[in-house]
Amino acid sequence: MNYDFNTMGALIGLALSIVLIIKKVHPTYSLILGALIGGLVGGGGLVTTVNTMVSGASSMMSSVLRIMTSGILAGTLIKTGAAEKIAETIVTKLGEKRAIIAIAIATMVICAVGVFIDIAVITVAPIAIAIGKKVGLSRPGILLAMIGGGKAGNIISPNPNTIAASEAFGVDLTSMMMENAVPAVFALIAAIVLSSMLAKKGDKIVETTAEAGSKNLPSFMASFIGPLVVIVMLALRPIAGISIDPLVALPVGGIVCAIATGNAKNTVSYMEFGLSKVIGVSVLLIGTGTIAGIIKASALQYDVINIMSAMNLPAFVLAPVSGILMCGAAASTTAGTTIASQTFAGTLTAAGVPTVSAGAMIHAGATVIDSLPHGSFFHATGDSVGMSISERMKLIPYEAMIGLVSTIVAVVWYLI
Repeated sequence: MNYDFNTMGALIGLALSIVLIIKKVHPTYSLILGALIGGLVGGGGLVTTVNTMVSGASSMMSSVLRIMTSGILAGTLIKTGAAEKIAETIVTKLGEKRAIIAIAIATMVICAVGVFIDIAVITVAPIAIAIGKKVGLSRPGILLAMIGGGKAGNIISPNPNTIAASEAFGVDLTSMMMENAVPAVFALIAAIVLSSMLAKKGDKIVETTAEAGSKNLPSFMASFIGPLVVIVMLALRPIAGISIDPLVALPVGGIVCAIATGNAKNTVSYMEFGLSKVIGVSVLLIGTGTIAGIIKASALQYDVINIMSAMNLPAFVLAPVSGILMCGAAASTTAGTTIASQTFAGTLTAAGVPTVSAGAMIHAGATVIDSLPHGSFFHATGDSVGMSISERMKLIPYEAMIGLVSTIVAVVWYLI
């Protein structure tokens, strides 16, 4: 049992990071400072602490590269109107009577094809608000439908959190995405049931400035061809043994989308827009890597295992629990998944838990309390429908239930 830092230091560093984030210090700097203090308090010394932080940040580089190239797909889907067209088509086809179902599925699909969950919610919001006003749905109901659908799509998407988990466990991205397909379906069902209950309660939407207006959107086929190319390219590995890295597949899908929608000349500007959307999470991952490095090199993981052994809990329980706790600490699915995966991948693998299953359970767990107020997701989604902070707070238990459903199903799916 070799470690450079004690458990108390790791916990103090993590706690300090949380406090700084709550105090509105930039999350990246909060995590870096927390890692530095945690390492020093943990008895590692300045040189060891800094070297461990650099090593932890370096381990994030492959994920950062893939995330940065994913911005090409996300930026193109948003700027061409493809993402909005996909959402609009789903809502239109399912009709007003199935408005909640349509809103949840639309957000799930948009997120699943590679758009970040907060951007997916913001993209669908104008359409959801317009139909909610027409049908007489409440603001909390439609927001929960979008968030729940986004959570379902997030665990089966080529998004930063999935990439981080697949990198930490050394498995291909497609396998990690498909492992949570069944939990995603159950999360979607939970989202529809809970949001349907809320949709008829509270104040109905009577006016808004965010309604969907008439836009010159591309056709559905042109909109979906880009994501389809990505899905096919990533699926070649399990189907035909042909490995195409997400670093290649994601930008190719974005370029195909630009060409198919008749916007090839704007590809460069879409790339720049996409980069602006992923640069924040890329920098966040570097900061996350520093604290993950300290935690991974500390006695924390050994102490956690000892506690679990004393409680006679099976080793696989560590996966969902670590995902839940780390995500709650960072108020970010990406940061939570990354810290938990980087810290406990070796422990879970050594305990005999299959890498894909372990990563999937961590990933699902990271969607339980990822929308706490000290994170940006909480505020971005609330603002998308004009909801006050107090109203937004009331949705957190419902969001947690949706994430918990997918987590429980992921664990059961592993046990089966």
